[in-house]
Amino acid sequence: MLSVLRVHLPSDIPIVGCELTPYVLLRRPDKTVTTDDVPESAPLDGHFLRYKWYRIQSDKKVALCSIHPSEQATLQCLGCVKAKIPVAKSYHCSPKCFSDAWQHHRVLHDRAASAVNENGNEEEELFGRFNSSSSGSLNTGLSSSASTPSLTNGSAPLYPAAVTRNGGETWFEVGRSKTYTPTADDIGHVLKFECVVVDAETKVPVGHVNTILTNRVIPAPSPSPRRLVPVCGADVMGLEVDGRMSSSGTFTVLSYNILSDVYATSDIYSYCPSWALSWPYRRQNLLREIVGYRADIVCLQEDYPSLNCCSLLGFSQVQNDHFDEFFSPELDKHGYQALYKRKTNEVYNGNPQTIDGCATFFRRDRFSHVKKYEVEFNKAAQSLTDAMIPSAQKKSALSRLVKDNVALIVVLEAKFSNQGGAENPGKRQLLCVANTHVNVHHDLKDVKLWQVHTLLKGLEKIAASADIPMLVCGDFNSTPGSAPHSLLAMGKVEPLHPDLAVDPLNILRPHTKLLHQLPLVSAYSSFARPGVGISLDQQRRRLDPSTNEPLFTNCTRDFIGTLDYIFYTADSLTVESLLELLDEESLRKDTALPSPEWSSDHIALLAEFRCKSRPRR
Repeated sequence: MLSVLRVHLPSDIPIVGCELTPYVLLRRPDKTVTTDDVPESAPLDGHFLRYKWYRIQSDKKVALCSIHPSEQATLQCLGCVKAKIPVAKSYHCSPKCFSDAWQHHRVLHDRAASAVNENGNEEEELFGRFNSSSSGSLNTGLSSSASTPSLTNGSAPLYPAAVTRNGGETWFEVGRSKTYTPTADDIGHVLKFECVVVDAETKVPVGHVNTILTNRVIPAPSPSPRRLVPVCGADVMGLEVDGRMSSSGTFTVLSYNILSDVYATSDIYSYCPSWALSWPYRRQNLLREIVGYRADIVCLQEDYPSLNCCSLLGFSQVQNDHFDEFFSPELDKHGYQALYKRKTNEVYNGNPQTIDGCATFFRRDRFSHVKKYEVEFNKAAQSLTDAMIPSAQKKSALSRLVKDNVALIVVLEAKFSNQGGAENPGKRQLLCVANTHVNVHHDLKDVKLWQVHTLLKGLEKIAASADIPMLVCGDFNSTPGSAPHSLLAMGKVEPLHPDLAVDPLNILRPHTKLLHQLPLVSAYSSFARPGVGISLDQQRRRLDPSTNEPLFTNCTRDFIGTLDYIFYTADSLTVESLLELLDEESLRKDTALPSPEWSSDHIALLAEFRCKSRPRR
């Protein structure tokens, strides 16, 4: 007979809006073991599985700490209440928690005070409360919510009345499917999952009822929104409700390394709560962030954190199963068409579903697809070794060069008109977008530079055949001033650059070949343009003055620096605005990335561009 061997959850801390799908291990009648579902519509040997979810609602509702949402709150910030800041942000689990978070927390008060009124006395009264000894108040008298649930989380649209149990607890049935998505009504409450084998004919349960109790449901953390900052100096106070800040004739491009699920582990990121590293949570949080930017073009990559932490070599960019099963269908709902280049797997020979690649999405109402080019650096390595490397050294050369990295180049046609384009009425506005993730190995400086050089030579061929603006996006795993960055930003690499000392295969010689003719400029260097504005001054402080690049786009306990870029051809495109950079004060001082608020160890980069009007050649 069908029997349940084991039931457990990937994470025992449920988050509002993030699916909970228990792992159910079954033994079939033939004694084989499986995790496949056995629904009532397809019984196995006369039996199926029945699932139920309950919310256990006690007489007393519990408030959760805004900083450590898995902990019960003991303090409430009265300043938040007075400033009418969302109440969930006012709770803390201890005086130390409140004190440690104060610098970050005070930003909420600053924004609230400036938004409500300009009265200095009001602001002084507000902050005076926190400078006194009674910086918070003990909150033990929260009222409970007695509303009866009316949810659709499974096959039945409305569930029965509450089932009362002993000990002052009330169990509300909230779901009848294997997967349940917690709602705001569940915050602060424990959930109970039941799984039992049922006779298909009698509909009577047989055997043991398997149950799991979760921790209390917590709200999904919400980071402070990042603003678009025009490089001309005027301030834009954030994305509008419809997300569209770009004016007619402009378009926005997002580049984001979203951190591979394979490497989002507590062993690597011990400072991040385990529930915030789980893929069900991260994918929803990443999707919410990506969709919120409403970019016209989205270039996604995934991270390979460090060589000494991981056993699977060469895994980077967007996993195949994540693309097919999540990002592609979910972004399709928001009007995006997807293009994907699966990574080669000559180095990594594990599960084929976890082989990654490059994913580029574009809004169907803004662009149409014209052409797609796929760059496989492995094939380029084979051609290179055939042409340059002696037969006796080919095996070792290929071992060094073949790292499975790829690039995806797409040509799009704009469906919107370019303002100021009256000189060329009716001309098609094309755009070439390259998306890549360069090899991560720190000791393979020659391979990094060779991959970037190979990509640029391919783009030069496209530029030679068409008068077309270009964007080069991705995680280049190269810091500002490195040889790959110099090649991209300066068009060449100086012969005495220290990175050129690492070239055991002599693939970088002669050094005079390390150049290109594309007029590429880093988008975020536009923050260094002359201009006046509070936001511009703030962003300039977040640039490295020697390179005009962000101080960081990757921030972990072990590394902080810039690895991600959006380059554009300055003769055909101009930057209108940029998504503001984070600074270290924006991150809590006791953590790094990823965090409950930001689900990658990288930050997203976004730029708004306008095509320049150019006379016919």
